[in-house]
Amino acid sequence: MPTRVHEFDWPDRAVVGTIGPPGARTFYLQVRSGKQLVSIALEKQQSALLAEKIDEILDQLITVEGNRYSVPTSTPVELVDNDQLEAVEEDFRTGAMSLGWDPTTAQIVIEAHPITDADVDGYGDSPDQDDAQVTEMLLVRLPVGTARAFAKRTLEVVGAGRPACPLCGYPVDAEGHTCTVAEG
Repeated sequence: MPTRVHEFDWPDRAVVGTIGPPGARTFYLQVRSGKQLVSIALEKQQSALLAEKIDEILDQLITVEGNRYSVPTSTPVELVDNDQLEAVEEDFRTGAMSLGWDPTTAQIVIEAHPITDADVDGYGDSPDQDDAQVTEMLLVRLPVGTARAFAKRTLEVVGAGRPACPLCGYPVDAEGHTCTVAEG
């Protein structure tokens, strides 16, 4: 089955953003290089975990003796991107993701694959699956400063949702909230 790879090496922009009101937001990882623009849907948890793991990798690199990568400890001001998402046309909904480090280019590498029927129903490939079906994949390489800025923005976007109940920690909707702790 052929795979269509949306590949971005040193993209002009890579951000996570949302569409919709808190409580009903859809998260998107959007990457642009020149006129090439790809938007893939993510779960909130995938977005948060991606940002946390990027920060972990960058923080680990800082501690490596003889580190030659100039990894910033915080987000470089010139790389802050608080703009809205560009026009969103969902290319696919993300299933499996992988994250890595390429020491030859000093870049964080993000791979995202679409959710599959096997992800949804819990079964593997069916024998009658169309072998000619084209799958997609997003491959993004981010330099360390851009990766740090990406992680910071992503965590801010994830945290900008519904406020949390101070007692139980669950989100409070605009319509209200039934707190299980307050009910005893």
